[in-house]
Amino acid sequence: MKVSRQEKGIVSHYKREPYLIVHTEQSQRKDVYGAIGSNVVLQAQHLRGETQADTAIIGMHPIGAPGYLPMFSQLGRSGFDVVACATRFSTGDASLQMESVLADLGACVRDTRERLGYEKVVLAGWSGGGAVMAGYVAESTQRVITTTASGERTPLVDAELLPVDGLLLMATHRSRHHLLTGQLDASITDEQRPDVGRRPEFDLYDPDNAAQPPYSDGFLSEYREAQLERNRRITFWVKEQLAALVAEERFAEERSFVVHGTMADPRWLDVTVDPNDRKPNMTYMGEPGVVNNSPAGLGRFTSLRSWLSQWSYDDAQVDIVDAGPRIHIPTLLITAGADDACPVEHTAQIEAAIASSDFSSYTVAHADHYFAGPDGRAHLAEALGEIGSWMSDRGFRTREASA
Repeated sequence: MKVSRQEKGIVSHYKREPYLIVHTEQSQRKDVYGAIGSNVVLQAQHLRGETQADTAIIGMHPIGAPGYLPMFSQLGRSGFDVVACATRFSTGDASLQMESVLADLGACVRDTRERLGYEKVVLAGWSGGGAVMAGYVAESTQRVITTTASGERTPLVDAELLPVDGLLLMATHRSRHHLLTGQLDASITDEQRPDVGRRPEFDLYDPDNAAQPPYSDGFLSEYREAQLERNRRITFWVKEQLAALVAEERFAEERSFVVHGTMADPRWLDVTVDPNDRKPNMTYMGEPGVVNNSPAGLGRFTSLRSWLSQWSYDDAQVDIVDAGPRIHIPTLLITAGADDACPVEHTAQIEAAIASSDFSSYTVAHADHYFAGPDGRAHLAEALGEIGSWMSDRGFRTREASA
């Protein structure tokens, strides 16, 4: 599909070509519906012009189709070649294992270099994609992950992780397990019956709760401890279930379950907690009190191994801060000044962790997580200008510069 559009400062012609990347792995258990034999099929889009640049920007997120995120389309319009690749878990994360996501990204990097013929590759992670990209860079530099988070064999061990040349982190949090833990509803004590035995002092959405914004430091400390306790309580139950299956030699079997109450971070109601320019009582998914138990809530539907790999505070292995000391390539961090998804404290932790001597960061003031709203185009253009300069200064050329 050819896209033609003329805007100030934008190269207006590019093609959006859908294609598949197929790699193989052996597994007794299927984690996604429709997998045929040992094939793992990834849906990808190639955003390019009539001529090919020397550099490809690869975008990937644990779930969904990154090709239609605003930034990747805008990069395509602006003369950059983009490979937007979905993981095998494109339709949902109930069975997702982050180790397999890194293996999928390895297949995409190899295809981009060897089949598409790009000389240079820059990984670009938006939101949850940031940990994927940083984790890949770290593992391609020095392998640390040897099993899944549940201690089983992972295809990542056999995956070829070719090196890349640059890393873009855009409106990102440090990891899924840290993000979820900070949003767990600390008032829930019974995972099977979330409305029974609640701790009323931690129910943020109870108008009769004595604790109201602005929250005291003491309340916040106790609330964070209760959130961590809840995460570990779920993890303990998950490991019990897995151990029971193993004891009965049912090694490939899984169990699925629901996690209630996953959008109850005090910062949603009190913008003085982890402050930025976001609106109070609003998140990137809508009103937090509604999202807290909506079907689309973060981590709502999951499985035993997936919980450990994605959401367990103590067991998940893919995290930008953990990966940071192994990241030595040029890295740019773009922060949204009114991000209503990713915590500001995560940004500071990421900045402190990246070991690269060529690390820089930039904040787009007043931009929300998706760079949407009435000023969204201006925010995108500002971010794109910074990315373009960063790319050019490091020899990552656009189509026009490569021609």
